[in-house]
Amino acid sequence: MSTSATPGRAAGDGPPGTAGEVFTVFLRLGLTSFGGPVAHLGYFREAFVVRRGWLSDRAYADLVALCQFLPGPASSQVGMAIGLQRAGIGGLLAAWAAFTLPSAILLLAFAYGVMSFGETAGSGWLQGLKAVAVAVVAQAVLGMARTLAPDARRATLAAAAVIAVLLIPHALTQIGVIVVTGLLGLLWLGRSGERAATPTDVSDPPGRMPAGASVRSDAFPVRIGRRAAATCLALFAALLAGLPLLASATGEATLRLADTFYRAGSLVFGGGHVVLPLLQAETVPTGMVADDAFLAGYGAAQAVPGPLFTFAAYLGAVDTLGPGGVLGAALALLAIFLPAALLVVGALPFWERLRHSPAAQHALSGVGAGVVGILAAALYDPVFTQGITSVAALAFAVAAFVVLTKWNAPPWAVVIGAALLGSFLL
Repeated sequence: MSTSATPGRAAGDGPPGTAGEVFTVFLRLGLTSFGGPVAHLGYFREAFVVRRGWLSDRAYADLVALCQFLPGPASSQVGMAIGLQRAGIGGLLAAWAAFTLPSAILLLAFAYGVMSFGETAGSGWLQGLKAVAVAVVAQAVLGMARTLAPDARRATLAAAAVIAVLLIPHALTQIGVIVVTGLLGLLWLGRSGERAATPTDVSDPPGRMPAGASVRSDAFPVRIGRRAAATCLALFAALLAGLPLLASATGEATLRLADTFYRAGSLVFGGGHVVLPLLQAETVPTGMVADDAFLAGYGAAQAVPGPLFTFAAYLGAVDTLGPGGVLGAALALLAIFLPAALLVVGALPFWERLRHSPAAQHALSGVGAGVVGILAAALYDPVFTQGITSVAALAFAVAAFVVLTKWNAPPWAVVIGAALLGSFLL
């Protein structure tokens, strides 16, 4: 039985859970979360908002908005923040390790030739996974829209966000949408008298939440002090500026590897596929990785669960100029995710205090609608456009959506079932 928060427990009473509990939940997600970062956010909402009640829909949307602002893998940062909230720094590390290591180990094995995925693009089981991702994201978008865009003004902001993201497909567009919807929330929603969603707005169908689950609240207790947060932000900046200088001055291949992947994790907004052009430019022209090896690894990365940033483990393992192997994979993996962890720990204490001010509440009401729009746009492209490639795939997605929303099946079971059925039917 997992440890749960006691009803009415104050935020300062200590973490409501344990690192072991966090690890167990995230390991299941790390083994079954196919479909990319947008699908991951859908899996997270189902696991932590709907089923366990670790945080409310409003707090979850605020957290997603923060991670959209930060560079790095947004879904992994959301997971780190949830782990931090649940069990402190140990929970953050447990969430990262459990969600990341399954795909990293698979890609390391592929790099060694132990596991061969072959040509994955037309595999039926992979097509089934892509189709079920459509259902997972659709469920998340509809659930968040009911809470965060329930009235005409917020629905209008969400629709405008969808249009903007689809017409201007760039990672910076998402940041711009969050900024603009936040300003409109402050100026438009604040004057309209629209109330923000409250904990009572965020309710689940009967029977969805297990006994002993946490009581709903818009609070998101941050178990880190401002001094520690400022230290993490300073360390982030010091490594970003210092690693290139050290690598250049020493010519050490290990430092060069760390610098390459640390910069990739520090300078890419949007996460997921956005990081691939930067990694290709940093590794292929320099001779670290052969072009055919890069493409082979990218194909394998599409077939494993978890964050796409674990592609770094594969590249570190096949690096011909550095340590390579297990050491290279571990170093590249840690380097590309370290900025995300430092930024999450550094930003959350300030974010949590800001989001409770009256003006911030109005702004975040607009931001919540903007986040719904961003996810809805991603539901179409790339989730729907890449996942629905045939009538059979559409049938898979529709069936999975019904099973998820009406039969209350856990997403991991639907994912596994879609992969097995897809291998025979798609």
